[in-house]
Amino acid sequence: MSKHGGTEVFRITGARQGLADDVRGRQRRYVISMTVRTLSVIAATVLWNVERHVAFVALALGLLLPYIAVVIANAGRERAPSLPSTFVPSPERPALEAPNLKKTSDQS
Repeated sequence: MSKHGGTEVFRITGARQGLADDVRGRQRRYVISMTVRTLSVIAATVLWNVERHVAFVALALGLLLPYIAVVIANAGRERAPSLPSTFVPSPERPALEAPNLKKTSDQS
């Protein structure tokens, strides 16, 4: 773990989505799924005497979507991204080299 001035340094891409945004997104996906379900049940009712095969498909979709919508809504929060690393390594400073202090015959 890299430390910079005593605090951990995180990349902004490693930050997770806020909890309120996560809940709002899951609610939006659930409402969209339930809207599609409602429309498919209405389509099954309207098409029952016109095109029975399409009505069966719409009815099956209307029966399966509540399960799928609940699973998607309860999927939990997203995982923190694994790449790139959430820690930024602190830059390494090269050590200064010792000056060459050889005595020459001129300096004696």
